[in-house]
Amino acid sequence: MLSLPEELNHRGSNACLAQLTQGLTTQPAQVVVDATALHRFDSSALAVLLEFRRACARAGKTIVVQGVPCRLQDLATLYGVGELLPRA
Repeated sequence: MLSLPEELNHRGSNACLAQLTQGLTTQPAQVVVDATALHRFDSSALAVLLEFRRACARAGKTIVVQGVPCRLQDLATLYGVGELLPRA
């Protein structure tokens, strides 16, 4: 399982994506991303998750996100990408 940090905004998005991508090689076919620690974020969190989803697809893996904060789910729905980030 991979985890998102407590804070994820534009400033830290590249580092977070790099960390997730680096951990991808050790993950099973269904990669679980834990978002329970995520409390302070902006739309960059969605961008990171969507780009990580693409990286998973390139590696032949799928992604599920657990512990999605309601506000992040609301943002995903607002932007029309909620179905692209399946929740555990």
